[in-house]
Amino acid sequence: MAAQIMLRWRRMCRSALGWLAQGITPQKLALTLALGFAIGCLPMIVVPTLLCTALAFALKLKLPAIQTANYAALPFQIVLAAPFAKLGGRLMRAAPWHGMAVGPVAQMATRAADIAGGALLVWFFLAVPAVVLITVVLTPMLRRIHFKAAEAPAAGD
Repeated sequence: MAAQIMLRWRRMCRSALGWLAQGITPQKLALTLALGFAIGCLPMIVVPTLLCTALAFALKLKLPAIQTANYAALPFQIVLAAPFAKLGGRLMRAAPWHGMAVGPVAQMATRAADIAGGALLVWFFLAVPAVVLITVVLTPMLRRIHFKAAEAPAAGD
């Protein structure tokens, strides 16, 4: 298990070096990875990939970097879907349906929409500070990686 984690870490560092070599700043790469990861935890299927793609084009971010972080978050998306839905259901507790007679299907659809909306709200309130925190933590790490990579050829001379 530890060997797999180290292997993935090395691959990610190599990818980060490649992106940094293409001219992206460490801070922008950290923001890209943070956004991709946070959006990847969004409790909806397909939407994170589309949203990451749109953000990459709109904010001129590296599409491969944001999608890599998005896909890295997939296990978290799966694990967090139920807690987000549970919290969202509590947060958006729907009032009992009053008025005209409505069938159970409509009531179930309304309740599902309330839970989904609440799950998105919970995700949003957690995603915003997560993006800030991940960006703050990753930026110095990426600067260090970039600095060591820039020094490496000079040390060999």
